[in-house]
Amino acid sequence: MLGCQKAGGRRAGSAPATTRKERSFLVKSVCLFCGSSEGMRPVYAEVAQTLGSVAAHRGMRLVYGGGRVGLMGLTADAALAAGGEVVGVIPKALFEKEIGHEGLTELRVVGSMHERKMLMADLADGFVALPGGYGTLEEFMEVLSWAQLSIHEKPCALLNVGGFFEPLLHLFDRAVEEGFVHPDHRSLVLAGQEPENLLDAMEGYSPPKTKKWVTPGEL
Repeated sequence: MLGCQKAGGRRAGSAPATTRKERSFLVKSVCLFCGSSEGMRPVYAEVAQTLGSVAAHRGMRLVYGGGRVGLMGLTADAALAAGGEVVGVIPKALFEKEIGHEGLTELRVVGSMHERKMLMADLADGFVALPGGYGTLEEFMEVLSWAQLSIHEKPCALLNVGGFFEPLLHLFDRAVEEGFVHPDHRSLVLAGQEPENLLDAMEGYSPPKTKKWVTPGEL
């Protein structure tokens, strides 16, 4: 890792603690994957801002790619405005192109995209993807495959804004039907259209008991 900046000197206030009496899975820090653009529909920006605000009010730290543009910037700004803690992780090459968000609680500058993804995963207790492009899908699929291999047992969730992820969810179902994904592993993917309900699902998550690859005859 190349360095760590207290970007802009901004400090987050204390977010209210959740009143829930019991959690199946403690999510103190959530990693966000999402687009560096805002998309064509206003609802994407609206839900991104809601997610940032809701996470902050639950006392969840937001970890993301450190950009100031697109859905990622909107989510970060909403979390900060609600008194939350936001940590950005950005490769040096992107930071030098002046797209890094310098108003975060903390901005960590790393040497490569691989370092970025690994650090974001290490800092998080769970993962949420908002609508986005190739990078968003690649990042989510990587942590999902790690969950399938039991490299981690953290919840992986899709915020299915306006049905954006429906084709991907159908593909996961097809993979189960065709014997490429164990039925138990379908539960590795959480999905919902409302940030509050999706974060509830993450906190109620239990990893599947199946831990190994199987042949079609064992399904």
